[in-house]
Amino acid sequence: MVHSQHGLHVLVCGGASDAHTWNLVCLQLLLEEAGHRVTNLGPCVPEELLARECLTRHPDAVVIGSVNGHGYQDGLRAVRRLRREPSLTALPVVLGGKLGVAGVRDATAADALRAAGCTALFDDGDLDAFDAWFGDLAGRSARTRATVGAPTGGTRA
Repeated sequence: MVHSQHGLHVLVCGGASDAHTWNLVCLQLLLEEAGHRVTNLGPCVPEELLARECLTRHPDAVVIGSVNGHGYQDGLRAVRRLRREPSLTALPVVLGGKLGVAGVRDATAADALRAAGCTALFDDGDLDAFDAWFGDLAGRSARTRATVGAPTGGTRA
């Protein structure tokens, strides 16, 4: 895992029908090791709770993990619910794990998730790609913060 100088606040949860916790703990530890702050909502998170937590906590990204193979259905409902909130339309939402029988290789499911607003999809065990994606997001976020905080124009004394 690439260590980030500018950690993100990442909200981690399981889909509404997924009662598994070990994957969420592993994701939390992986992200924390990389320097990110993690809020782990745990398993079986309903879409309304996820939206409310995002609106309250203002995370930099959301990770929805699936072990039970219902990631496609749970993820689709969750992403659609988040995208209904105007302030959450640009929030990066990552879905990974067991998304269904064929995982992200199911082009129809992957296309539907992306069309609904899912930012990134990761197959079960694809930690290198997950790591690279979060490293890139943290880098973009740090550059944005530096640009926003930088002085603009004006005269020097």
